[in-house]
Amino acid sequence: MQRQKLVIALGGNALGKNPQEQISLVKKTAKTIAEFAKDDYDIIIGHGNGPQVGMINLAFDFASLNDKSVPSMPFAECGAMSQGYIGYHLQQAIQNELAKQRIFRPVCTVVTQVVVNQWDSAFLTPTKPVGIFYSKDQADRFAKEKGFVFVEDAGRGYRRVVPSPLPERIVELGLIKELADRGEIVITVGGGGIPIIEGIDGYQGVAAVIDKDLSCAKLATDIQADMLLILTAVDQVCVNYNTVSQRGLSYLSTEEAKKYIMEGQFAKGSMLPKVEACLTYLEACPQGKAMITSLENAPAALAGKTGTVIATSKVLEEYLVLA
Repeated sequence: MQRQKLVIALGGNALGKNPQEQISLVKKTAKTIAEFAKDDYDIIIGHGNGPQVGMINLAFDFASLNDKSVPSMPFAECGAMSQGYIGYHLQQAIQNELAKQRIFRPVCTVVTQVVVNQWDSAFLTPTKPVGIFYSKDQADRFAKEKGFVFVEDAGRGYRRVVPSPLPERIVELGLIKELADRGEIVITVGGGGIPIIEGIDGYQGVAAVIDKDLSCAKLATDIQADMLLILTAVDQVCVNYNTVSQRGLSYLSTEEAKKYIMEGQFAKGSMLPKVEACLTYLEACPQGKAMITSLENAPAALAGKTGTVIATSKVLEEYLVLA
């Protein structure tokens, strides 16, 4: 029987805010991945890198601010560093858990570049805050010396902002697919992928952050995955969130999802981009299913006991009959 392809987007709650916390948390993540490995899925894992890339960027910025002999590190390189050390932690934790459970599957991390359009409108209006808070004098100095863009952040100081363009093409896609087809568990598109543009001289990194859920949706689309699983801090998608009439959704058709988006049911900084990523995948792969749930309850969600399944009405009808 052919394995189903499962693309997993890990949220920040699976990784923590520093290396020590991350080492502890990825052990829990590895247990969940091992459960999927038992069911013999082709497993491809994407992850965020917000705190991690911010920490790396902060360290270089702080050093160069206090010592002019220390070079600042380009933001794309900071993203590559975060891919490496997050991938290392995840890879090792999953390897250890698989060995403990006597599951014999290789695990690998692919440093992944994602092409973005240099004319994407996001480059005109950088919005993604990164790094530390600066005084106005410090921000003005960096803006003049390095060309960074800063915004004032709720009276706490000034933070650098970078664009968040849409992912257009995953450079290492062929390799990722080949590894997954061989049964390897692949960790990829870390932090949404290292953002690059294509120029006359080839690829070139740019200072930007790609939404990791959108990159995972792009990956799921390109490999024709059977399911996109977005793991976050909550068990289900809810409507009327944080009110007395809050209601969790076990099933959500693509039509209903669009209606709820129009009603403003999903918060821009949290659930909205996840639901939109699911819709992006399902529009390209209408026979697929997307699911949003928590890391802890992911195996139960795949068994139909919790989580929110998002699919076309036709696929949902078939799914409910089989359930």
